Amino acid sequence: MQNFVETADAVGQTTKKNEKIRLIGEFFKALPVADAALVAQFLTGRAFPQFEERVVGIGGSSLARAVAEAAGRAGENLGKIYRKHGDLGDMAEELLREIRGEGRLTLQEVAELFRDLSGARTQVQKDELLRAAFASGSAGDVKYIVKILTGDLRIGSKESLVEEAIAKAFERSATAVRRANMFLGDIADTLKLAAEDKLESATLRLFHPLGFMLASPVETAAELFREGNAKAVYVEHKFDGIRAQVHKDTHGKVKIFSRTRDEVTEFPELDAALAALPGEIILDGEILGWRGSQPLAFTELQQRLGRKKVDFWLARDIPVKFIAFDVLFENDELLLDRPLSERQERLRRIFAAHAEGVDIAHAKLCENAEQAAAEFRAALAAGHEGIVAKATDSRYTPGRRGGSWMKLKEPYATLDVVVTAAEYGHGKRHKVLSDFTFAVRDGERLLNIGKAYSGLTDAEIAEYTKFFLEHTVEDQGFRRIVEPKLVIEVAFNNMQRSARHESGFALRFPRIVRVRPDKPVSEIDTLARAEELFAKQGVVPGQ
Repeated sequence: MQNFVETADAVGQTTKKNEKIRLIGEFFKALPVADAALVAQFLTGRAFPQFEERVVGIGGSSLARAVAEAAGRAGENLGKIYRKHGDLGDMAEELLREIRGEGRLTLQEVAELFRDLSGARTQVQKDELLRAAFASGSAGDVKYIVKILTGDLRIGSKESLVEEAIAKAFERSATAVRRANMFLGDIADTLKLAAEDKLESATLRLFHPLGFMLASPVETAAELFREGNAKAVYVEHKFDGIRAQVHKDTHGKVKIFSRTRDEVTEFPELDAALAALPGEIILDGEILGWRGSQPLAFTELQQRLGRKKVDFWLARDIPVKFIAFDVLFENDELLLDRPLSERQERLRRIFAAHAEGVDIAHAKLCENAEQAAAEFRAALAAGHEGIVAKATDSRYTPGRRGGSWMKLKEPYATLDVVVTAAEYGHGKRHKVLSDFTFAVRDGERLLNIGKAYSGLTDAEIAEYTKFFLEHTVEDQGFRRIVEPKLVIEVAFNNMQRSARHESGFALRFPRIVRVRPDKPVSEIDTLARAEELFAKQGVVPGQ
């Protein structure tokens, strides 16, 4: 682990992407392939490959307690040290640096620790495993074990960068490496194939979710046809539901995945309708609350999210429907590089005799801004969020946002943000964490931009109070610093410059529109997006 720690530290100390790639690539070349594969896995900030459904099951409070015990500081308030770093791993290194020498842990032992943690049934067992590992590791070892367990190395080592380092180390095509990793969902196996020059042998692994193609926001229908964009687009109404990717094999097995690539299990009634579709397929679409001939508001659908057991009566009260708008794979044939027009034709054929509960989005061909604007007005009149416009010749690019897909939404300002702190409320809410501080992204950093306490029901606040108590990294009494895991969408009237928040902005009259369990933290809005919205208010920057 010592060489891993030194390399990871060096990667974190440079801001130059090419230097990060060089450091990681040279480290790969210096290691046996089996060890290099583990390094690749760890540098993505994950304990296990993407395709595996294993989780470690360790919360921030448990890690903080284990670090404090390892440092001989159990029971002490370590909030000042945590606030200094804003990261449990860096806090662990500072606490252990003066009392630890070199560690004895190997890469294989750390991988075994993660497997054991995943298999441990009780918190007592997990605590004992952490205690033993932290006693054997150096300050740097413990730092990176904690960082991997929390899923955030904070050294600028994203998966795409590790892919490029693999390509450089083994002199392979970066495109081939990315494609193999996308199919396998296993960066370690991808490195092994690259080392053997067998990347072309990687095939799509059904029931491993691919990344979702994303749409770029535009402000007017005219922007859909600006220079460089498509001459013709398919326009679909933008539904207010849950983005979902369906995998179905020839035996009728069905799995549904969210944008966070987690399996969606709250809607079992969809399985039979999806299983009846012909062939082996991967579909991209949306799950909507649906009653009669109309979609329901997201606030109604939200009542069905996060439930381990599906209530029969709730399923009857809030029925759902899956609306497909793309097909990515059909009968051993990957369709990502086929034009959207062809994929649309295949989709229509697949759903020619569809069952109740599933359907396809009805796309209209628009060739100018006037036609698209008319569709936008029709979508708003029907109660939808807006429209999504897609170039007719567009390829499907998983996990990427570009000019081929664009979204035009209702003209009020919202941001997708992540909760970083929660406070106890007042009056009847004095026993629940009801006031949320939230942040936008700026590279690897999260910068607070506002606080909201309205928009959620009492039941939702009670549910998220339990969540925050389980994911607290610092208890400040009335306020808790929490792991940045819960993504929410906030609406606001306008923005102003403010030194109160690290972002340099504050939102006026923010309110929570909805919780976004379908959205990963990596896809929340950025500081650059906030600056764009600020500029569009007509305010001169700096005033």
